[in-house]
Amino acid sequence: MTRSAPASTELLAIAVDVAREAADTAYRMRAEGVSVAATKTTVTDVVTAADRAVERQVLDTLAKLRPDDAVLGEEYGAGEGAGSGVRWIVDPIDGTVNYLYGIPYCAVSLAAEVDGDMVAGVVRNLYTGEEWTATAGGGAWRDGRRLRCSTETDLGQTLVATGFGYDAARRAHQARVVAELIPQVRDIRRQGAASLDLCLAAEGRVDAYYEKGLAAWDLAAGGLVAAEAGLRVGGLEGRPAGPDLVIAAPPALFAPLHDRLAALDASGGP
Repeated sequence: MTRSAPASTELLAIAVDVAREAADTAYRMRAEGVSVAATKTTVTDVVTAADRAVERQVLDTLAKLRPDDAVLGEEYGAGEGAGSGVRWIVDPIDGTVNYLYGIPYCAVSLAAEVDGDMVAGVVRNLYTGEEWTATAGGGAWRDGRRLRCSTETDLGQTLVATGFGYDAARRAHQARVVAELIPQVRDIRRQGAASLDLCLAAEGRVDAYYEKGLAAWDLAAGGLVAAEAGLRVGGLEGRPAGPDLVIAAPPALFAPLHDRLAALDASGGP
């Protein structure tokens, strides 16, 4: 019997409902107070009780709605499905340090892939309620408006978003890259949540974005939103976007930004 893949619009509808409920939970828990539950790669890489509670809520809801699907989450890792071909990728709170400090730049990110291809995604800022969605081939959207990326063509006039890792040695390397890049562009923005940075690039609120060290849950939904808004999303030397480096830029800017980052060894260091 041939398995039929669910429509991307069906998966997006589920993702939106689940992400909204998760964002509501995260917002409520922040209002009630935040506790650090653990650290991960370094003492500055924190996990709050809300990260775990929100991801558990997402996992439980998806298990009820689509019990045969697999899930990959930041806090609880991978859960295998029963062969549906669908895998959900969730970051319960992207921008945990912002969340810990009450900075309103953090989001729930949830994406669905079918047989390895990203087909639907949603990113929701849990403070502002801003919500970005995309389906493969269906465009990127916010508040009923289809998104188009920046039309900037001059690297020198480009506002570039980026982020830093938690490891001190990696941050030092990334800081050296920024120090060399900043005279070549309009300016740099470092805001602390990769999924939201990608969504801002999708609607031209920044022109481009790059970062080393992103995990699948950082990139999945935001990367789809960016690509569907017309950004070229990739890595260095023709490689796909991934932990080594993610570059998201309008087609006219991708090559000059790529070449500058390659010359600066942006994918290097720890």
